[in-house]
Amino acid sequence: MKPTLNIVRAAGGVVLREVDGETQVVVVHRPRYNDWSLPKGKSEDGETDEETATREVEEETGWKAEIESTLPSFEYTDQKGRPKIVIWFLMRATVESGFTPDEEVDEVRWLSFDEADQLLTYSMDRDLLSGLEP
Repeated sequence: MKPTLNIVRAAGGVVLREVDGETQVVVVHRPRYNDWSLPKGKSEDGETDEETATREVEEETGWKAEIESTLPSFEYTDQKGRPKIVIWFLMRATVESGFTPDEEVDEVRWLSFDEADQLLTYSMDRDLLSGLEP
């Protein structure tokens, strides 16, 4: 009997805010991978997808955010060869709690959809945004 691989479960957010009538989306730089991505992270034991997304967004961006709706999820094989699913939510930034750069995320940027599309490393992230452009 073949051992079954545990599925890595994660959740994240496409976090929006309005500035001077323009919708902006937050992106994060992860120095370990030298990439730009949308904020997300692995679920902790007993945590719902919504709790994971809310926690990870605040940890990675320094912003509290409220979930507005569910977005398409992505399934793929991670860098360690494990199956992974990421549950995505459309979120609205509510309160800035303060960003502190660390080894996980060292920079946060609020960008227009076009700017984010140019900067994001992964096509999956860009695909999420393409369905949301105002």
